[in-house]
Amino acid sequence: MSTPFINLLYFFGASLLLWLGYRLYRSRKLYFSRPQRQKALTEDILKQLFHVAESGRTATLSDLSGALHISRRKLLPVIEKMARQGWLHNTNETLELTPEGRDYALKIVRTHRLWEKYLAEKTGHQPAEWHHLAEIKEHELSEEQIKQLSRKLGSPLFDPHGDPIPTAQGEILPVKWRPLPAWPIGKPGKIAHIEDEPAIVYRQILAARLFVGSHLKVLSSTAGEISFACEGRIHRLSPIVAANIHVEPLAPDEPYLADATRLSSLNYGEKAEIVGISQECRGASRRRLLDLGILPGTKVEVELKSPLGDPVAYKIRNTSIALRQELADKILIKKLRNERSNGQ
Repeated sequence: MSTPFINLLYFFGASLLLWLGYRLYRSRKLYFSRPQRQKALTEDILKQLFHVAESGRTATLSDLSGALHISRRKLLPVIEKMARQGWLHNTNETLELTPEGRDYALKIVRTHRLWEKYLAEKTGHQPAEWHHLAEIKEHELSEEQIKQLSRKLGSPLFDPHGDPIPTAQGEILPVKWRPLPAWPIGKPGKIAHIEDEPAIVYRQILAARLFVGSHLKVLSSTAGEISFACEGRIHRLSPIVAANIHVEPLAPDEPYLADATRLSSLNYGEKAEIVGISQECRGASRRRLLDLGILPGTKVEVELKSPLGDPVAYKIRNTSIALRQELADKILIKKLRNERSNGQ
């Protein structure tokens, strides 16, 4: 038997073994993950019904099927099992949580929002990733891990989107937001909550650089467009997108930052005073800026620009600090009109 033929047999034999091994691994994975998949689906249903109830609406089997992208045929046995376990009522296709089902749903909501808070404060994941990653993790954490996570975060009351985080006892703080399209024209306010679903609308809001805690003032409102000022920029959104942004009044001792703009807009010859750090800057990046002395009231001016314009060296507290535009965009300043710098 020739050597090439033997090598060919070895190749096909190895390929067959690899294929069989993958099939075995795949079948074992599917077998052992089935309970986890059933648990995740059950919890997704509970959470969806909770959100529907909180909005003052009722849910039907068809509504749930569309929201979860699961056929009625596959969903019905799960609903029937949940009804037998006492977690929901199913009457004429109308679905409603029982007190036990609501308690279970609140645990999932609590885990989801705590994990989003963790992703925002402790990791480098982008805001557009938080919801999806929390959707996975919410089904994996044990009761003890949830308690540890809450303690690690300092028992927060709100997630990074502004949603209240239920307590371990199932209590949830009431909120008094108003949708942006309903906010009075000319009245200062701040973003209290941004809805992260549907994802396509949330990404549009993120692209506009709008974040929880940002101050704003509505300039005009029509049936086709909401125009408002926020952190030195004028934004124009359709009412459908703007409705996912909720606004609350400023605190009595919280001044409206009417003249605030971004550090990246500062030019040679201009001086400014740092107002604060935008709410979009979190975690390690925020701590770094604070460590560099980026504090309210600090004077700042442009000292040197690189040939390509990025990064820029700023003079802060008699120290030259180089910042890329990405970070300079997150520092809010108030330009000082009566002071000029001699920097060239």
